Amino acid sequence: MSADPRSSKPTGVPPTMRAAVADRFGPPEVVRIAEVPTPRPAAGELLVRIHASTVSIADQRLRSRRVPRGLSLVVAPTIGLVRPRTRVLGMDAAGTVVAIGDGVEASALGDEVILMRGTPMGCHADYVTIPADGEVARKPRNLSFEEAAAIVFGGHTALRFLDGVGLAPGAEVLVNGASGAVGTAAVQLAAARGARVTAVTSGRNADLVRALGAAEVVDYTREDFTASPAGAYDVIVDGVGGTSFERLASLLRPGGALLLVVADLPAMLAAGRRSRRTGLVVDFRGGSMGADGMARLAALAEAGELRPVVDRVVDLDDIVDAHRYVDTGRKRGSVVVRVA
Repeated sequence: MSADPRSSKPTGVPPTMRAAVADRFGPPEVVRIAEVPTPRPAAGELLVRIHASTVSIADQRLRSRRVPRGLSLVVAPTIGLVRPRTRVLGMDAAGTVVAIGDGVEASALGDEVILMRGTPMGCHADYVTIPADGEVARKPRNLSFEEAAAIVFGGHTALRFLDGVGLAPGAEVLVNGASGAVGTAAVQLAAARGARVTAVTSGRNADLVRALGAAEVVDYTREDFTASPAGAYDVIVDGVGGTSFERLASLLRPGGALLLVVADLPAMLAAGRRSRRTGLVVDFRGGSMGADGMARLAALAEAGELRPVVDRVVDLDDIVDAHRYVDTGRKRGSVVVRVA
């Protein structure tokens, strides 16, 4: 998808499209289906006809404005203070390239792709644009569009965080929140690297996470995972938040890594100081992904090292139901929205 003087105008693309929009913050019912202008690819961009997307925890937070402690004003420039800055949610998608902007190879037309838009959102709609050299890659050939969409949000996040630590075979990894989109991906990717994974989840999800590669399961409804022996783990992936740094740090071996997938503002501000004081890696950002990372994500899926975990599939018209379900906090893997 490199530069080329040829271009393709979006012929056959309607001037308007269906999208799930939210004009105010609030419960799932603030989301509605509306007709909005169809985006047009600028120079260097692809126009993708979306077949599937997901409703993630990020969508829930941006819709409801319920963000971790201390971040309300920090995220205001991104998500809005009084009303949403982005009306159409949806960070990820799987679809087909139907038009290209100037400077993009014409051969990209017709490609089936996965993509991560991130905070610009916009994927709960018929069409979306993305830079041709951005976080987009060809869809794994062994996955349907719905399955492909299911690996993007969780796989993207888990891969970015795990790439920042050296996981040697036999490393002990604890994944807190192991049944969510990020957690199911983290369990699989860590196990594929030879780690011995302990998954923290509810008892009803024990069989699921074991099937994904977890060697041990801690049922948080019955046990306190922080009661594990001191120094039991090399890496902790915390996808839940709310546990004190001291309790988590006590579980790590010297030089271990605490990956804060979910963190509030105090934890973010203290990360550097805590890392210097303890000698642990304390990471709340994860690494960069880019086009190469997306291509690697797709390759991992094609190799069977990352399998989609789909809780349920809903049509775009029923997206409010998807938001309601995500709000329960009981989803396993991804809630997929079928668009096309």
